[in-house]
Amino acid sequence: MRTLAVIPARLGATRLPRKPLRLLAGLPLVVRVYQRVAEIGVADRVVVATDSDEVAGVIAAHGGEAVMTSAQHPSGTHRVAEVARRPELAGFDVIVNVQGDEPFVSARAIQGAARMVIDGKFALGTAAVMAPLGILHDPNVVKVVAAEDGRAMYFSRGAIPHLRESVDGELLRTRVWQHIGLYAYEWSALMQWVELPESPLEQIERLEQLRPLAAGMAMGVSLIDEAVRPGIDTEQDLERANREWTVLTTG
Repeated sequence: MRTLAVIPARLGATRLPRKPLRLLAGLPLVVRVYQRVAEIGVADRVVVATDSDEVAGVIAAHGGEAVMTSAQHPSGTHRVAEVARRPELAGFDVIVNVQGDEPFVSARAIQGAARMVIDGKFALGTAAVMAPLGILHDPNVVKVVAAEDGRAMYFSRGAIPHLRESVDGELLRTRVWQHIGLYAYEWSALMQWVELPESPLEQIERLEQLRPLAAGMAMGVSLIDEAVRPGIDTEQDLERANREWTVLTTG
């Protein structure tokens, strides 16, 4: 199955102004993400989806491919769908959505999410890691619970699963899963997703992945065994990422 990876990169971030163009180890962040996704090799083609001529120009200057999209999209998923609809990008069976602020995105996470769709198990795929109990009460960390076949049952900023006092805490340790915010879609499932109305659960949690779940669409969760490296949303995140990059590249 032919796979297209799309990296949404909007210039209008508020917490970290001009985020895609901020430098990580001497190169714009969006270029680092593009290079990372390309080197993983899951996709037959990798494109950056942006509403900014500056971002498109930077990608082109570094040998990448950018596609101009509308500035009016409510989410990265809608931006990805616009790209997937373009005639020159027709013919891809699987679309992978990787956020433009994830330069350390895990190869296993991308591969796992894509395999959920490529293997025909689900029309939608994502990934998660088993995480420490401490994340349960952190609303900034999205948790997911899944059925035995890997189907996502619910995503939440709250503590899921919730531990009742009478239940063995050791059982909980294997079921605390931290969601990794990337997605794979069958082409038709992506188009169905963006045509759905916003669901009440999505409005409450502010999590767009609850929209397809509320509509009855099945999403597979690939559980990977490695630590999650956080994305870049603030100046402090960017400083941390630059330090980590130095450590990783100097051994």
